[in-house]
Amino acid sequence: MSRIVSVNLAVPEPNPAKGVGVTGINKRPVDHLVAVRAPGPKTTGLHSGLVGDQIFDIEHHGGDDQAVYAYAREDYDWWQARLSRRLANGLFGENLTTEGVDVNGAVIGERWRIGPRLVLQPTFGRIPCVTFQRKMGEPRWVKTFARSNRPGAYLRVLEPGEVWAGDPVTVEDRPAHGVTIAQAFRAYMTEPQLLPELVEIDGLPDDLRETLADGRENVPPGSASIAAAHATMRPSPTTTRP
Repeated sequence: MSRIVSVNLAVPEPNPAKGVGVTGINKRPVDHLVAVRAPGPKTTGLHSGLVGDQIFDIEHHGGDDQAVYAYAREDYDWWQARLSRRLANGLFGENLTTEGVDVNGAVIGERWRIGPRLVLQPTFGRIPCVTFQRKMGEPRWVKTFARSNRPGAYLRVLEPGEVWAGDPVTVEDRPAHGVTIAQAFRAYMTEPQLLPELVEIDGLPDDLRETLADGRENVPPGSASIAAAHATMRPSPTTTRP
């Protein structure tokens, strides 16, 4: 069954990697119902979509298009095997750790119903930063994470509600364009020749679309399509579409 394994909220800790000085990347599972709502604009709103969560680097994180961050337990298990260390839920800074959900295979703009009321929508993958690298303590972690193409998904809140560990996850609607979180992340991070097609899809955050549009100007004509590139992509871990 596709479900939420844990709901994770920030436990603030010092962050010498950035000028902000404090980070909320350190998430810990909680054993209670958590309210989820749209937080509003990135720098002036409530920042996180989860009540009780905290975000400190508000220039780069949070806001409506990054209201919630989800990561698959199956991807954690994949990393555990390669890093030879245990990775606890919430370590990557995700609010929702999932099981049986192909998070990286989610189509941008699809609708996830979680429990009876909450509806979320995947927007883009998580871009690794220096705070994440310091948290992991792994050499060249930013590049390693980017090349793995297992970014997890940011989500916006379409319908507010509550979430608790064990809640089922169901995809109610999937856009016809078919571009997934993993495909879009790959285009953005490592294969800019795929940007022209990515800019045109519905569901992308507006600020990201502007950034991608600027990058598209430097892409030579006749570039490959995302669909063609997808045929050569490494398969995701053994998760099923909910």
